[in-house]
Amino acid sequence: MRSKKILGIITLCLMLILALAGCTTKKAPVQEEIDLSVYKNGDLFITPQELNEKLGDENLVLLDANKPDLYNKGHIPGAISIGFHSLSDTVGKPGDRGWGTSLDKENLKEKLESLGVNNDKEVVIYSDVLKGPGPDGRNVWQLRMFGLDNVKLLYGGLEHWKNLGYDLSKEPVQPTPITGLVLKDADPSYYATLEYVHENLDKTTIMDVRTKKEFNGSTAAGEARGGHIKGAVWLEWKDLLNEDATPKSPEEIIAIMDQYGIKPEDDFVVY
Repeated sequence: MRSKKILGIITLCLMLILALAGCTTKKAPVQEEIDLSVYKNGDLFITPQELNEKLGDENLVLLDANKPDLYNKGHIPGAISIGFHSLSDTVGKPGDRGWGTSLDKENLKEKLESLGVNNDKEVVIYSDVLKGPGPDGRNVWQLRMFGLDNVKLLYGGLEHWKNLGYDLSKEPVQPTPITGLVLKDADPSYYATLEYVHENLDKTTIMDVRTKKEFNGSTAAGEARGGHIKGAVWLEWKDLLNEDATPKSPEEIIAIMDQYGIKPEDDFVVY
């Protein structure tokens, strides 16, 4: 059902190798037990411990979704900088129809192959979640939508990675292009079209997960128009995260959503 998949996406959206050169952290990494099985879609995540053990593996493609300036200040060793909009259509300007939506199948395939991604590689995407806007979760959602089940989101992102004491690097990494990637057609249960939202404004909950200022009309983040979709309720995506950038427990998330009258089995849309 769409509702259950969207709940998985919210956990994502809200909530985001080659060498250990240029380390900037010195404290010994903290070991912690993380049980991802408590999440219905726990397979979407990879823990910092698991990722650290895979660094240097030729089968791993590690993608940093932070803005380039943040990447240059320190990233996980071996990570390739992709920025925020690299997997989205940015032809024209914000507000143009289609701007900011996922690349189509062929253009996405070309982009991913240029980053060294194929169906055999394990792809991990992360960002500095608390600094926003959480593009890693969006990227994982985009790739899963096209059938790439080998894509994972780093649990807690760069913030949690740093808090645990794992290494950082300032050494830029260039991708090694590859060919042979096969994508499926985009799964329509992963997204809601403009037409769907318009037709269901009075039938389903529309949730705005941007900042309160954006909800109230600010265009500082580049929006073409201020305001929010008529009838939308507001819940900032950070409210589903703990202070260390890890996602809240399923019970906490369900309780938060219940305040808006939303149950796990319900159909709702987030933006």
